[in-house]
Parts: sequence; C-alpha cells; structure tokens
Amino acid sequence: MRISIIGAGFSGCVLATELARAAPAGVDIQLVGTPDSYGRGVAYGEARPEHLLNVRARDLGATADHPGEFADWLSLTERARHSFLPRLVYGEYLHSRLHSAAQVSLAALARVEQEAIAIQRDAGAFRIHLADGADFLSDAVVLTVGALPPQPLAGVGPRLAVHPSYLAWPWQNGLDGTGAIDHVPPGARVLIIGTGLTMADVVTTLHRRGHRGPITALSRHGLLPHSHSEDPIAAIALPPTVLQAISSHDLPQLVRALRTLSPIVPDWRALIDALRPYIQGFWHGLPQPRRSQFLRHLRAYWEVMRHRLAPALAGEIDELRVRGKLRVRAGRMLRARRGGDAIEVLIRERGFSHASSEQFDVLIRATGFDTDLERTSHPLVAQLRDAGMLSADPLGLGINASPRFEALDGNGAPVRGLYALGPLLRAQLWEITAVPELRVAARALAKQLLASASARQSGERRTTAWEVVQHQA
Repeated sequence: MRISIIGAGFSGCVLATELARAAPAGVDIQLVGTPDSYGRGVAYGEARPEHLLNVRARDLGATADHPGEFADWLSLTERARHSFLPRLVYGEYLHSRLHSAAQVSLAALARVEQEAIAIQRDAGAFRIHLADGADFLSDAVVLTVGALPPQPLAGVGPRLAVHPSYLAWPWQNGLDGTGAIDHVPPGARVLIIGTGLTMADVVTTLHRRGHRGPITALSRHGLLPHSHSEDPIAAIALPPTVLQAISSHDLPQLVRALRTLSPIVPDWRALIDALRPYIQGFWHGLPQPRRSQFLRHLRAYWEVMRHRLAPALAGEIDELRVRGKLRVRAGRMLRARRGGDAIEVLIRERGFSHASSEQFDVLIRATGFDTDLERTSHPLVAQLRDAGMLSADPLGLGINASPRFEALDGNGAPVRGLYALGPLLRAQLWEITAVPELRVAARALAKQLLASASARQSGERRTTAWEVVQHQA
C-alpha cells in the first residue's frame, strides 16, 4: 500500500508520524513538501525568534494521548510548562518527532522535498507530479496543505502590486535572501491590512527592529485578539442551557446563553475553552443558513476570543497603542496606488459613508489564512478543483468531504483514495486548525487508512474518521 501525504507542515508531519508508528511492513509512506519549511510548516518554519506560540507548552504535544510530550521533549520545569514559547522551537520538535518515527518504523517513510504541482488518476491509483519534473504513483493521497494563500487585496493598483513598498506576504524573502520586512525603513508610515494574529507578529517584528514610524492596523471590525491569562484558569462545566443549545444546534439560543453566562463565570476564557470539545459536533449539524449567519455576524468576534495572544505579546501590543505607536482602526481600504514618493490609500471608516485619502510609505497584507477553494491561487489545489476532483464549499470553507475525510467531486461522489486533513475540512468541522483537534483527526485518519485494505478484503464495516473524532471528543 502506497500512501502519499502532500504538505509537510503540522498536519502532514503528525499524520506521517502516526502512520509510521503503526503501519506494518509493506506500507510505503511518502511525505511531500517544499524544502524551505519541510517538517515544520509555514507557521513554525518561517517564524522569527520573537514570534510566540499562542498555546501553553504543556498542551502542545502532537499526540492525543500525550499532550505534555512537547514540554517533556524540552525537559521543562513545572512553571515553564505553563509558558508560551517561541514558535521556532515547536518546529524543531515536529521535525525531531518525524525523524524518530522514521528510524523505528516497520514501514518505509520517504522524505520528498519537492512541491507537488499536479495529481492525476492513473489506473485506479494517483500519479503525483513534482516541481522538478519527477512523478510517482500512490494508492492513497492525503492533502495536508494547510491554509490556502490569502486572497489578493482588492484595490491594490498594478504599479503598487510589484513595488517593494507593498508586502503581499510579510515573511517573504527578497532577492538577497533577507526578509522583505527587514527592509522597511525605521521611520516609515506603515499600514497593515488585518488586525489578527498575523498583524500582531508583524508589529512585534517591526518593534524589535526599532521601528519609529507610526503603524496603522485596519480591518472591517477593528478587533484585536484577546489575551490569554497569565496563569492557567480552572476548567468549568457547561450548564444545561448551553448543552441544550448545542444538542439542538440552535445558534441564537447558544449566543443568548453565552451572553448570559459571560458576566457570571470567573473568567470568560474558561467558557470558550469549555465549548471546544462540542464545536465540531455543533457545527456538523448546523444548517447552512445558520452557518452563513455565523460567518457574517459572529465570526470576527469568535475569532478574537478563541485565538488568543500570549500575554507578553498582548502586553507589548497594548503598550504600543498607549504610546501612540500603533493605531487600530475599523474600516475598509477601497484603493491603494503608488503615487510619487508615497502610497495613496482611500479608506472608509466603519459607520461612515464617505472615504478619506491618506498617505503611507509601506503597505503590508496581514489578513491571515484563507480556505476559499473557488478563488485560490494554490497551484495544486486549483489543479484538482479544475480537474473536478475537488468541489468547493459554498461558503468558502474549504472542500466538500465525506465523513471519511474523502474529497467529494462536483457530483457529490467520494473520490476514492483522495483525503484531506486540516483547514480544508472547515466546512465539515469548523474547529480543525489548532493542535488539539488536528492531532485527534490525524490519528483517526491514520487508523482508517491502515484499516481500509483489510476491511475491504474481509467485508467488515469501516469506522469513519469522523466517528473516531466524535468518540474522542
């Protein structure tokens, strides 16, 4: 049996490790990924020393039955286990796990450090084409490409789009091998589009480099991610009102119950954390009109409460705002063009009908990840979409998939042997971008892949990955 995993970030590495540790001899595992972030992924491989994890070290083990493995790997003291460490360290942990699994595996685990650019059906299997011109066959393929590249910023003029003053991706490298953000002049007037976690990383890096110029962060709602508490907070049990809303998939009732409870509980963060084991099941049964309502009206508020900043980073952002170095605004960028020695930007503030013209020296896109299959520029995902092997969720939340995490084609039929793991499954699970949910889903899919061949031979019913994930939750 030949299993190929496309994407060597967190999801791909954890799935490859789970397969390598459990697969018998005769199973060939190919982990395919780009060389620059292989075994670490973009989130951890392209991070900088000042970029912190937004989860405590004690909870970041990459295996569901040993959440403290990361802290143990570092031999952390009890106090250090509660801290928020640099993301680069976590990348080294993932790479180390992958290497160790390959050493002890009965199966063959091959590292393919090349970008996969196309996948085609080939006599009951899949032929995977690589950027260097090579290709090979695989019986099963799992897409673990992570989030899709962010969409181009609307309104950016053609001259600005190719000018060094526009950073379409803040961590991109220039021709000299240094980061583009390292060339931002210290006194530049900077406009950042986005006010989430990526913006916080950008501001932190600029601050570490001694940036003196004013920084403006702009998003539709102007919301900043909230902070984790300095110390771990005690877990709470959800009351019957919330559990009833969850079991009945009643979004308005759930919102009302949470609003009532938030002033009463000792810390609202405990309430959000208590919801997490139920989110996938709640979302799975939520009708599409309610999903659309959530995305329009509640998503921005949920994201800033759910995906929180490390306390040290949140404190740094707050200090910059108090000192007037950082201004956070709610509104839209209608147009940005290169004019003379500056960038001319037309901004409409939230709640206003008129727009104002302003000037900046540098424009940085920090809009976070995307899952819109129809508009993506990701070469492989776009090729599979155009070939009819992937179909887009109508709300832009990745792909349509079966309970087995198999991709569905344009007719709604499973593409046998083509699976996905990670943010591409947001339409089915919503909460499938963070370590606790991903490690459970990775183990479930690994068990399913290894059991599928024998189950077909014996005629036994195959447990789906979704059923395993729900049982774990």
